[in-house]
Amino acid sequence: MVPPHNLILFLHSLAISIMYLYIQGIMGRKNRGMSKRRSSRIDSYPCISSSIADPSCFSCTTFNILAPIYKRLIHEDRNCRESEIKAYWLDRNERILDLLLRERSSIICLQEFWVNNEELVNMYDTRLGDAGYTIFKLPRTNNRGDGLFTAVHNDYFHVINHKEFLFNDFGDRVAQLLHVEVKNVGREILIVNTHLLFPHDSSMCLERLRQVYKILQYVDAYLKENNLNPLPIILCGDWNGSKRGHVYKFLRSQGFVSSYDIAHHYTDADAHKWVSHRNHRGNICGVDFIWLLNPNKYREILKTSWSDAVFGLFKYQVSRASLTREDAFEFLKAVSNGDSITYSGFCEALRQLNLIGHMYGLSEEETKDLWVQADIDGNGVLDHKEFQERIWNPMWSYHVENTIKDQDEILNGTQLSLGLGVTDAALFPSETENGLWPEDYSLSDHARLTVVFSPIRLIS
Repeated sequence: MVPPHNLILFLHSLAISIMYLYIQGIMGRKNRGMSKRRSSRIDSYPCISSSIADPSCFSCTTFNILAPIYKRLIHEDRNCRESEIKAYWLDRNERILDLLLRERSSIICLQEFWVNNEELVNMYDTRLGDAGYTIFKLPRTNNRGDGLFTAVHNDYFHVINHKEFLFNDFGDRVAQLLHVEVKNVGREILIVNTHLLFPHDSSMCLERLRQVYKILQYVDAYLKENNLNPLPIILCGDWNGSKRGHVYKFLRSQGFVSSYDIAHHYTDADAHKWVSHRNHRGNICGVDFIWLLNPNKYREILKTSWSDAVFGLFKYQVSRASLTREDAFEFLKAVSNGDSITYSGFCEALRQLNLIGHMYGLSEEETKDLWVQADIDGNGVLDHKEFQERIWNPMWSYHVENTIKDQDEILNGTQLSLGLGVTDAALFPSETENGLWPEDYSLSDHARLTVVFSPIRLIS
């Protein structure tokens, strides 16, 4: 016979267990209902990559998935990060994986991947690994907690090489490069995944340009070191800058095109047609790109293009001060004698514009390179004509009409066999394609961008 006090304890424990199971049942039904409501948007979305009929085509997805260590929440009347509440970040990332697996892109490039959380990393590795992907991860430097995640599907690609690029800058940014063979075509391409610095203020524009310059230098060096002919290059990521920005113009001057804009027949001026991000300030803008460079595209010498980009930034800075061309020339030669600009006057003007003199400004070597690019006749001073041609009207902002050739043109008469055409492109959620941000979207503060590519034969 059970003693009375033990019986009371037993009945009390039994009641608690029954109540716990009851609550769990209610919460389970509630959560299942929430999951169904949350996934209904995903389930109803027409995934372009999973509907590809041509086996020679492949798709590419880029998505900043907002690391839980950065996502801010108000939970139980307190401000916290999502990383503090496992149920929240786990559920959101499961839904992100549901979307990625339903889309089944041939290439998946993620940014703000929480590399420091073993459980989340294992979840992505397991679910995407089981789905047939080869996976590469790269943390940001200085143990920032997040990083890059790139996966390629084994049905479409054979990975030839994988390289990691560490910028070693104050933003601790990194990039990944994959050299792959397209199996159904038998040709090779390069894939780059990156996440540029956020422009917290205008002084960071230069560093963002430098990050792109470094990527292109890395790519060029890789091609040369491996004795490779020009290959199609796909640059994916969160570029933290719109079509109105200097990074966009710099990449366009190098022959890259925005795949989404090509698919929708948008011009460089159509910056308002779509958005892909609502930032922490509440602004919406288009910052996520999948850039494409075919090997038959004209490319200006990279160092010259970089100099043009910096001079474009100079012009932007002086224009903000409402200076005309003549005012800007006078500003540059303010500490010089005569009607020419000296190197010392040039440096002083750059210092006043905050382009040199701080940790992420132009280095001494970069400043000297700029001067050499501007001093066309090499006489040690800049006259008004050199100022006009190399500083005030740098060619980088005009290359699009004059030097970006059609896809059927070739470089230096070289026989080329493979290029990539853009077949389709879509943003999710679909409202972002009309420049709107839906309030019920909760997967990330970025939209997911997917582009379908098809092989095209380049005519010699």
